[in-house]
Amino acid sequence: MKADTSVSALGLFKTFHKGKHRIEVLKGLDLDVKKGEGVAVIGASGTGKSTLLHLLGGLEKPESGNIYYGDKNICMMKDNDLSAIRNRMIGFVFQFHFLLPEFTALENIYVPYLISSGYIKKAKETALELLDKVGLAERATHKPGELSGGEQQRVALARALMMSPEVLLADEPTGDLDPSTGEMMAQLLVKLKKDMGITMVVVTHNHDLARLMDRTLLLRGGMLEQHDL
Repeated sequence: MKADTSVSALGLFKTFHKGKHRIEVLKGLDLDVKKGEGVAVIGASGTGKSTLLHLLGGLEKPESGNIYYGDKNICMMKDNDLSAIRNRMIGFVFQFHFLLPEFTALENIYVPYLISSGYIKKAKETALELLDKVGLAERATHKPGELSGGEQQRVALARALMMSPEVLLADEPTGDLDPSTGEMMAQLLVKLKKDMGITMVVVTHNHDLARLMDRTLLLRGGMLEQHDL
């Protein structure tokens, strides 16, 4: 693995079974993402974009192939070690925010840190800093039901950054937002990538968001190919 590579996948195969049918989604897929790089993955619905992201995040395992974070092969890890990597090195943002409705924005952000460290004072301080970065410092005490869809997604983004991950994986982060709010979210992702030096892999149907990344890859036929928008 190259020294400047943050995350890489080699020869990923993934198959699903639906009744008697066998569906090959990924067919020996390779991917190299450099440190601090933003990569957009586009493609038709059902081609395996979310599956790829789940594999990269260790949420699923491939039939064969390897995924590396630095020199660590997450496909060979035991569950406890993999959980530690996911907690420390990887941040997730999904199309739907999955915020806990009974918690405030601030609490939704710092809960992951609190679980791993137990230091409530430090957790709150870091969460407040992140809320400020996503432009929601004044909404810290509001619960999800009191926030707009775009605000909820920004809280989810701040939560994903709480553990200072090296890699952010985003699955349709603008998919549930109106065009104007989606554009704001896209610009925020790019700003945070630049300011925090985070590596990003973004699965999206939003070509405007894809254009803001450093590279765009098309997932087609179970493989990735360079694509210019």
